[in-house]
Amino acid sequence: MINSVHVPLRFYFILLYFRIVIGSMQTRDFDVVVIGSGIAGMTTALHAELESSEKLSIALISKIHAMRSHSVAAEGGISGVLYPVENKDSEHLHAYDTIKGSDYLADQDAVEILVKNAPKEIKFFEHLGVPWNRNRDGHINERAFGGMSVNRTAFAADKTGFFMMRALYDELTSHKGIEIFHEHMVTSLIVEKGKFLGLHMIDIATGESTFIRSGACVIATGGFSRIYDFTTTSYSSTGDGIALAYRAGLPLKDIEFVQFHPTALVPSGILITEAARGEGAYLINAEGKRFMETYAKSKMELAPRDIVSRAIVTEIEKGRGFSDRLSGLGYVHLDLRHLDQKLIDERLPMIRDISRKMLGLDPATEPLPVRPAAHFTMGGIHTNTAGNIMLGAGSGHAEGLWAVGECACVSVHGSNRLGSNSLSQCSVWGRIVGIAVARHVAHNKAGKSKIAEDKAWQEERRIEEMLSGKGSEDPYALYTELQNTMSKHLYVYRNTKGMARARKDLSRIRSRFADIYIKDKRRTYNANLRDALEIGSMVELGLLVAECALRRRESRGAHAVREYPERDDKHWLKHTIIQKGIAGCRISYMPVSITKWKPQPRVY
Repeated sequence: MINSVHVPLRFYFILLYFRIVIGSMQTRDFDVVVIGSGIAGMTTALHAELESSEKLSIALISKIHAMRSHSVAAEGGISGVLYPVENKDSEHLHAYDTIKGSDYLADQDAVEILVKNAPKEIKFFEHLGVPWNRNRDGHINERAFGGMSVNRTAFAADKTGFFMMRALYDELTSHKGIEIFHEHMVTSLIVEKGKFLGLHMIDIATGESTFIRSGACVIATGGFSRIYDFTTTSYSSTGDGIALAYRAGLPLKDIEFVQFHPTALVPSGILITEAARGEGAYLINAEGKRFMETYAKSKMELAPRDIVSRAIVTEIEKGRGFSDRLSGLGYVHLDLRHLDQKLIDERLPMIRDISRKMLGLDPATEPLPVRPAAHFTMGGIHTNTAGNIMLGAGSGHAEGLWAVGECACVSVHGSNRLGSNSLSQCSVWGRIVGIAVARHVAHNKAGKSKIAEDKAWQEERRIEEMLSGKGSEDPYALYTELQNTMSKHLYVYRNTKGMARARKDLSRIRSRFADIYIKDKRRTYNANLRDALEIGSMVELGLLVAECALRRRESRGAHAVREYPERDDKHWLKHTIIQKGIAGCRISYMPVSITKWKPQPRVY
């Protein structure tokens, strides 16, 4: 009886001492908090503000400057059926292309929501000021994209994401109810009995901590492709929000499915947009042949990304690729030389500029060296079609918690995303969730919680202990080991032995991470602390990818296993759900939602 009282009292006095002697933490109250400032996060914040008639207090939190969020790197465009008669297109056809492209793992009710609402979002962004490319009739131009039956990808040159972000940012800054926290990092979600109560964040510039108290939170933090060393994504794509949700006990879905974009520039990994192939570029091997005829005769270079990526890797493995002298990376050529230079300058100006600056190559006159790079995470935080974060495979949803964009698995992409569907997803669910959050807050005001405040102080103590710790492990060395392990064993092709080795090695890396040493002990502008927090999230997520991938004994979409080369609908037409347990993780499965389109052989 004495011990059962003594431990909580001792912890209480330690916490009280920490508050008085060691640190200070301010408290802020907001109706809504949005974590992440890409297209998904900004769209959500904007629609919440509009739905509430500008009566809400909204915090938009970004660990970098909001306009540097990775969405600015989206190049190719956004999908939607704008002109069904002229393009011989329909919502039904867009849905079918998406579901077939997903290798039938997409939830079809979610896909129907996507294709129905996407055209409206493209027009909404037009009203915000996005300068869509237009044809001679004044209509928004639409280009071809991989896996799409017809041209349905609206674009603004090859800088679509940037123009959408600029329009959103300009609009958001005109609303006084939205406060943007640039360079602030959320380190912990406070969730009690399935209800969101608040969060803990650090101002990277000053090192000061804030407990944000709120009854509504939207996670829109993007993916985690930085767990690989060769990736198209920016340095901020570290999966923070997904890891935050997992650590808070919330489930992740289909985390084993990571998309590799076929055409990343060697050796930098900079994205060469699929729009280049949409405009007519060829893939050429070392024998000078357009090899995609062997792998997808009807679609050629415009087959879905998983198929094109496997084709490129196969060509390299069979000795029909090139080798980069400095990096040792194998590659093939992306050939735009036969395209009109005026077309390149009008529709692919950034690609031409990047190629010249990075390699001294002009794609109008010389082929570009490319190979597949980690690009997008199909899996993420488990949500329903309304964007609510779920509590488990068959449970209800958490109260006051939503996820939007790449960090969320709703699931519209299944095991393989079609290019240009991602910006549609961010825009469509940004509106859906923004409206839902505003309505939720109107009837559910956040109150003070002693539990939430105590948990915020516990998190502050954890951060301080990380800074004052005297461990022996270099977090940057562990990060290099993580990337090497992922790239070696969980790349385009996988095998059982390699995935088992990855799980073992990643488990060791995670154990060693508990003994890291942070060299910079200050709180102000501490890049070491920020990096360590990100690396911790990525190590956790890398291990979860390995855990789920090892168990899925089939090849489906981006998950291609040598020993199991065929899709197995009998045993594996289901979503993987992984959740933190008392001792490790818990994995379960749930059925795919099928409404109209029965699984068929996937042939292109």
